[in-house]
Amino acid sequence: MGIRSWPLRERPREKLVQLGVQSLSDAELVALIFGSGNAGLDAVALARTLLAHTGSLRGLFAADRASCCRLRGVGLARWCRLQAALEVARRHYQEQLRTKPMLDAPRHTAEFLVAQLRDRPYEVFCCLHLDNRHRLIAFDELFRGTIDGASVHPREVVRQALAHNAAAVIFAHNHPSGIAEASQADELITRRLRDALALLDIRVLDHFIVGDGACLSFAERGLL
Repeated sequence: MGIRSWPLRERPREKLVQLGVQSLSDAELVALIFGSGNAGLDAVALARTLLAHTGSLRGLFAADRASCCRLRGVGLARWCRLQAALEVARRHYQEQLRTKPMLDAPRHTAEFLVAQLRDRPYEVFCCLHLDNRHRLIAFDELFRGTIDGASVHPREVVRQALAHNAAAVIFAHNHPSGIAEASQADELITRRLRDALALLDIRVLDHFIVGDGACLSFAERGLL
């Protein structure tokens, strides 16, 4: 039985309009992204099957193209829809950071970084470039590594900061292990970058490490 034959109050779209998007289950949200089901499964049933297979909403969105497209009923077009929805959420967080000084919105900064980096299967080193009022100019992924590390080159960090005419920066990188703790190597490269940028009067305001849904702040830990 297709969704169009359901009572109006149970259809995801009508339910969203009447009760708000918060009233929808994970499967109903995914069903709206997909827009339709496939042979033998309506959109909600398909979404439930996929969520059960991947373990969670996060697991579904984090699935790479090859593994996702192997799931019955997904295919390239639906994987693209999932990726587009995820990127819209990431850009929404980034827009929030542009409306006020970064130091006035630490929660938004952490939410943005978690959304960007939490589910990467490899380590990524990023930089948020800020103007003299600590508002976001640009967010750059500077270096990409493996599951347990990424090489960071101070010369390239300095070059990008100058290219953006940044007055200050915030660094961030993820730990694919999920553990948001600073290693000795993390502390060492942060000091090297801070000292190199200080010669150009560019301040390092913080360095965040993103784990499994959590952020460690070097500034809060007194590591800067």
